[in-house]
Amino acid sequence: MTVEEALPYLREHQKELTDRILSGKYTPSPVRRVEIPKPDGGVRKLGIPTVIDRTIQQAIAQQLISIYEPDFMETSYGYRPNKSAKDAILKVKEYAEQGYIYAVTLDLSKYFDPLNRW
Repeated sequence: MTVEEALPYLREHQKELTDRILSGKYTPSPVRRVEIPKPDGGVRKLGIPTVIDRTIQQAIAQQLISIYEPDFMETSYGYRPNKSAKDAILKVKEYAEQGYIYAVTLDLSKYFDPLNRW
């Protein structure tokens, strides 16, 4: 389904989708698996959800963000609204100018790999 086809589909199936989500019976469709080559020779595995699943995920995320966002520390920059890697670098530079000599960066990209999601 294309993005252009999604809105009419969502309008037509809104009640059914909402009922399934609220009852806990909604199951996303399988994602398309794609491997993207990395410069170092490895690959980055990417899962591409359907347009409908991505729309539903984004709608839920927009509702949840107001709940969990206030609990994040101001110094957390990953995947947050109005924060970027560039902002994190500028903050590290500011701390360095204040005399700090250590910066900690964490990459959780493989942290959840061993979890059984099913």
